[in-house]
Amino acid sequence: MASEKKDIRALSKQELRDFFERAGDKAFRGNQVYEWLWNKGIHSFADMTNISKETRAQLEDNFVINHIEVDNLQKSKDGTIKNAVKLFDGLIVESVLIPTKTRTTACVSSQVGCSLDCKFCATARLKRMRNLNPDEIYDQVVAIHKESLLYHGRPLSNIVFMGMGEPLMNYKNVLLSIDKITSDEGLGMSPKRITLSTSGVPKMIKKLADDQVKFNLAVSLHSAIQEKRELIMPFAKSFTLDDLKESLEYWYEKTKKIITYEYVVWDGINDSLEDIKALVQFCKYAPSKVNLIEYNPIDDGDFRQADAAAIDLYIEQLEKNRIPVTVRRSRGKDIDAACGQLANKH
Repeated sequence: MASEKKDIRALSKQELRDFFERAGDKAFRGNQVYEWLWNKGIHSFADMTNISKETRAQLEDNFVINHIEVDNLQKSKDGTIKNAVKLFDGLIVESVLIPTKTRTTACVSSQVGCSLDCKFCATARLKRMRNLNPDEIYDQVVAIHKESLLYHGRPLSNIVFMGMGEPLMNYKNVLLSIDKITSDEGLGMSPKRITLSTSGVPKMIKKLADDQVKFNLAVSLHSAIQEKRELIMPFAKSFTLDDLKESLEYWYEKTKKIITYEYVVWDGINDSLEDIKALVQFCKYAPSKVNLIEYNPIDDGDFRQADAAAIDLYIEQLEKNRIPVTVRRSRGKDIDAACGQLANKH
């Protein structure tokens, strides 16, 4: 059961300074504690070695550190690592370390379960239990950074919000976590190395633009035909392609950052020339690139990977229209760590 003491990481640096001043101590003590919590990422007051035992006992009496624990770690034959992350209240999310020759990427979760209902995604079959707190998102990144150093001999280089949950349905906490990740008082990572992936929530995409965020935006598109997108992603009835188009034009106008469209091609669903033409047209509304993603089955046969000829036709038509396109091969399939497979099976 969760403690009734306040989670100390919910406090700002100024609030920590105020706490110590009220206790008759020096305000700078708050700075020291803040550095231990975020820059050094400790999970126990006992580890704050430059602070007196009395002060540590005082913190223990008043606060808790609701840190995550890696409950189960699985390694794929391709070097991918999947973490089952246990939260302070016993709930579980999953995060993934994806290594390549040139980079190591952390794929992190933002919700326990998901708010949306994409038919091809295992996470969408889980009920959304709650949003993750900023520190729980931050802790996933810290854990993967340590694993990257331990197993691959290099620091974490990139972060994608493509794990469990819809990040824009946990807007405030996701942005607070990114603030900490990019802060010099946190991990000091460049926002250019962070990508937020959304299923497409137009109102919140506009809010991102208004908030002048510096990270990258990716959109799970999968069809540029409204009726088909609704079959693949039923929530698209509420978030239409017309509204999405308008929000992405607004995003580019405000940020001047190109959009990545994530796009899985399925056999008999979106593998026709009509589908390709619709995607090409959609890409022309705002500067963009397309990431064609290999499909990872989730136990049933409703969705099947399209054949190579269909993928080649997409690539040919996109390149013909001068739209940058890459094909992303799945990593970690053997441990259910690939795109769309995160479902706490263990």
